[in-house]
Amino acid sequence: MSQDVNQVTEGTGEPLVSPVEEGGTKGSAAASESVFSGAYRALTLGVILSVSMVAFESLGVATVLPDIAKDLDGLGAYGWGLSALMLANIIGTVVAGRAADKSGPVRSMAIGMLIFAIGCAVAGAAPTWPLFLLGRALQGLGVGAVMSMAYTVIGLAYPENLRARMFALLSSAWTIPSLIGPVIAGTLADLTSWRGVFLLMLPLIAVAALLTLPGLRRLERPSGTAASSAPAGPWWKSPLAASILLTAGTALLLQALLLKNLVLLVVLALVGIAVAVPTLRQVTPAGTLSLRAGVGAGIGIRFLLCGVYFGSEAFLPLGLQELRGVNASLAGLGLSAGAITWVVGSAWQAKRDGSGNGRTGSVTLGFTILFAGLVVMAAAVLVEAIPPLVAIAGWALGGIGMGIGFNAATTDTLEQAPAEQQGLVSGSLQLAQTLATGLISGIGGAAIAMAHQHDSTTRAGLLFTFAITAVLALAGVLVSRRLRPAAAA
Repeated sequence: MSQDVNQVTEGTGEPLVSPVEEGGTKGSAAASESVFSGAYRALTLGVILSVSMVAFESLGVATVLPDIAKDLDGLGAYGWGLSALMLANIIGTVVAGRAADKSGPVRSMAIGMLIFAIGCAVAGAAPTWPLFLLGRALQGLGVGAVMSMAYTVIGLAYPENLRARMFALLSSAWTIPSLIGPVIAGTLADLTSWRGVFLLMLPLIAVAALLTLPGLRRLERPSGTAASSAPAGPWWKSPLAASILLTAGTALLLQALLLKNLVLLVVLALVGIAVAVPTLRQVTPAGTLSLRAGVGAGIGIRFLLCGVYFGSEAFLPLGLQELRGVNASLAGLGLSAGAITWVVGSAWQAKRDGSGNGRTGSVTLGFTILFAGLVVMAAAVLVEAIPPLVAIAGWALGGIGMGIGFNAATTDTLEQAPAEQQGLVSGSLQLAQTLATGLISGIGGAAIAMAHQHDSTTRAGLLFTFAITAVLALAGVLVSRRLRPAAAA
């Protein structure tokens, strides 16, 4: 998709130009251009709002998910409240990207927002846990489309001198939702109902659509372009088929872990692995699954970082509310603390950024700090003698490590990627993040379900989950040495 950014044309077949460039005096106009100038203002606000609403939904639902699970009797499949969205996200991303290559981004963005809104309505009105999970899956399809189109639109609609500014704004679009999302969601759940979190999303989606979609209509791809006329291969070899198989295999594995019949559990889990692993090998660069030094290890490091951070964070509100008696508003502060310090860690790493062994050392440091923060957070959640607010402080420490490691690993991995594989490597990094979040969340939810099935407690399930993410953090310390091949380092 990124290869076609500069080939997009309107009906005349001429390359698209920004409105400022059409008037001539390109050099002086470029100097005075801004992403908030008249030509781009509505589109910029719409794209930023689109990303912000996804961020708010993500952090807000994570905060109130324990209340939802208790209300809908879904604690036994708690992990699916997160995994359903993340796995559907994979399909939404791939489908929207391919559709945008054929007909431009406006249809993909519009359909993505519509599906996201329907998903919010279904989840917010769901009387049962299975219907709630259906809403979450619909949300995931919409989120995948909206997020992939947000980045695609920057390449299509903005001139080169404004793109870096837009990418920075998209990153900052997570900041305010990180600060207020968990607090607002927790307050709504405490004062009214968790359903208000989903209903609040509907007007935000409508405003984002009104601001964004009109500016995308001029970016429609005409029929007869190279992308639309390229010969299609067999459907079973397409990226869409691969994304569906990867999602189905992972979903089968996670569902198998919830079964009481041990034989059936093992058989279905092995089938899920047999479907998912070859497909994952197909859609990622060579050497990814073997953690080959360089790009392959970089993608693996993204998986480990996100597995540790998001896999642990997913159960922080549940632990604080179920085990320590903290209300949803206060539990949400843990998510806000981690998000804020992530930005701090990322900024610190950006200032001291260096190539080669410098970034390798930063990734090692990031995993080490993240591990320390995880241990502090888990201890405060699981041990009654430790004040629960220590968990928030621990997760703030973990956020610093995540910011350092995430920044260094992503920068170095993309720097090593060949020019002809930039799109593949970028997509694989995002896939690793989505898959790790869905997989570890699902495994953690299965651990809690198994604990209850064997007359144990939520505490035991959380202990197992935090132990898994701690092992992933220690593995990351070892794998970080492979970020650069020996010769390059």
